[in-house]
Amino acid sequence: MEAGGSSSRSETTSRKRKSAALEGEGSPAPAPAPAAAPDPGAADHDGGGGGRDLHLSDLPDDVLRKIISVLPMKQRGRTQILAKRWLPLWRSLPLNIDCDEIARSNHGKLGDVLQRIISSHQGDCHRFCIRPFLATNMENDAAVDACLLSPALNKLKELEFYRRPWHNWQRVPAPTSIFRFSHTLCVAQFGHCTLTDDIIQGLHFPQLKKLGLDYVFLSEFSLSSMIAGSPSLEVLLITGCSGARCLRINSFTLRSIEVGNSSPDPSMEELIIESAPHLERLFHLDQNEDLHVSVLSAPKLETLGCCTNSTRLVFGSTDIHQGPRIEIGSLSTALCRIKSLHLCMRTLCLDMVIEMMRCFPCMEKLYIQCEKSGTKNLWRRKHRDLLSSFVIRLKKIVLDYYRAKKSDIDFVTFFVLNARALESMTVLVKSNDEEFLAKQRQKLLLESKASDGAEINFVLKVDANPGTYYSISL
Repeated sequence: MEAGGSSSRSETTSRKRKSAALEGEGSPAPAPAPAAAPDPGAADHDGGGGGRDLHLSDLPDDVLRKIISVLPMKQRGRTQILAKRWLPLWRSLPLNIDCDEIARSNHGKLGDVLQRIISSHQGDCHRFCIRPFLATNMENDAAVDACLLSPALNKLKELEFYRRPWHNWQRVPAPTSIFRFSHTLCVAQFGHCTLTDDIIQGLHFPQLKKLGLDYVFLSEFSLSSMIAGSPSLEVLLITGCSGARCLRINSFTLRSIEVGNSSPDPSMEELIIESAPHLERLFHLDQNEDLHVSVLSAPKLETLGCCTNSTRLVFGSTDIHQGPRIEIGSLSTALCRIKSLHLCMRTLCLDMVIEMMRCFPCMEKLYIQCEKSGTKNLWRRKHRDLLSSFVIRLKKIVLDYYRAKKSDIDFVTFFVLNARALESMTVLVKSNDEEFLAKQRQKLLLESKASDGAEINFVLKVDANPGTYYSISL
């Protein structure tokens, strides 16, 4: 009975609640009870900071320094006004001065702004950069020269210094003040100026790892002296320089060399690698200027970039530019070490590429840049004997030119149907229209590819300056 009575009371209570709910429809809801005041110490006891919003200033100092370091210079300085805690953070970071950035924000003026930045920071400057378009008037030149003498730059690690823009080319001597950092610099880029023998002679760059010379006039003596005086140098980039006709490399540390020898004056004609035991990358970047490259000793050289119409390559006694018919068994060890080849050619020529593969039989990566389609790239009968005896070891191919002409199609299908080790092929096209791509997949016989696992990718090409050759990491 007791149980039954309890059940009856429960049903009655439920009916009353439903009735009250129906009567209350359309009536305004009662005002919520006032929330209890937050406990100031709750965040200290819940272990996770729950109960309050996390603000940017709550982050650790190391995280805030990383945030400040990636901001543009103007915004970096402004972080001081955010809060007292931010005030010392900017000053605790090394100062990076970009004169271009300052000029854009101050109507091209540099002098007073540079001085204010240096005096307010009161710390060491690790990077100083001035590019060509700013070095156009004496006022900016004077401001930069004064800044270079500041004690704040005594420990400078990176310097990018241009004196005159290309359209206003003059052989203006570089100020001697830029070489007072020779013992601390790790990265240096000099452009549009003259480096005289009396300035360079006797200079040493003990920590320099990367050296760039861009449209600089200097003698063979100065160029050789700078390299010899840099015992830690790993990367050398020379573009558009004049005065030095020949460069001989004897370096234990160099890993990468890139030479672009297009210049308004007589420029480099010969590059001789006499001894470079750690050299891994070697590039000639100009297809309009001839360069004779001789490699005598570079046992670790694996990546090579050349222009088929302007680079004369000599490995030991093998002259590749002359297109010799070399027996595969007689190839030197140096040729067999090349694993990655970057080719620049005026017209897409399969015969030339096949000849380069014969010269470098262990090549695994191939990057090709050209200006126009070839006339013919027929191969089925012409290279039938080669394909029966030669193994194509290519794993990755990038073709930076494809206009869907017959010669382009024949070129690509050669690798699609014969490269059995191919893992990926990237073809840069002018259109990514689905109808166009569907037709190309059919014309290139992708369903019959020799390597089942190969991926053939079509990528929309973004045009660069015509005739420009650039290196790419494969």
